[in-house]
Amino acid sequence: MPKYVTLMSSLPPLGQLFGSTQTPLSRLKLENRLKLLDAKDAERLNRIANLIAWSEQPRERTDSQFVAEANQLLAEIHNPTLEGIISCRLDLRTILVALRRRHRGETAPPVGQPWGVGRWVNSIERNWNDPGFGLDMMLPWVLEANRLLKANESVALERLQFELTWKILNRFSFGHYFDFEAVVIYLMRWSLVDRWTSYDGEVAVQRFRQLVDEGIEQFTDVFA
Repeated sequence: MPKYVTLMSSLPPLGQLFGSTQTPLSRLKLENRLKLLDAKDAERLNRIANLIAWSEQPRERTDSQFVAEANQLLAEIHNPTLEGIISCRLDLRTILVALRRRHRGETAPPVGQPWGVGRWVNSIERNWNDPGFGLDMMLPWVLEANRLLKANESVALERLQFELTWKILNRFSFGHYFDFEAVVIYLMRWSLVDRWTSYDGEVAVQRFRQLVDEGIEQFTDVFA
């Protein structure tokens, strides 16, 4: 669509995930650009974001509710690229959740209730006591994630998760440059850069001041 060509052309390159000190545009500016989305696509984007934005999950949402919402979205998406991205993100999330459950002392996966989503749930349940859940031949990073978790290397584990997600997005980005899929991928990448750069306290303060300044600019006539 021509408007999506305009939208994507207005978004600055994000660069490398770990090579930035701040996002190339603020959340406020990004949200303003996203107003070019059609209403239907904006609603789809919101559903996807609400599902995979882990840090913003409602506290009252149960595992069963999350699994049900994930399966419903995957059944309705009807888009191979978006379905692939969401499935891979959910696979990653499920494995990390299982690792954390086991690390905190759970000797077996939850019984009689949904706790994860995706193709690896059965393998994880069968191989709960195996360090890599029996997945290390296909997903060697699982052993590294397990090691980092046991060593309480939380930042390194987060970095690994970001690297894996970035690679997923790179894989699905080919052929998508000026369409809705490109918008979704850009937003996911932007979120990763935003979260990683926020770990730096000094940078976070600078970005906060920048956001405040940008917000004030919109109300320059309030006290005129």
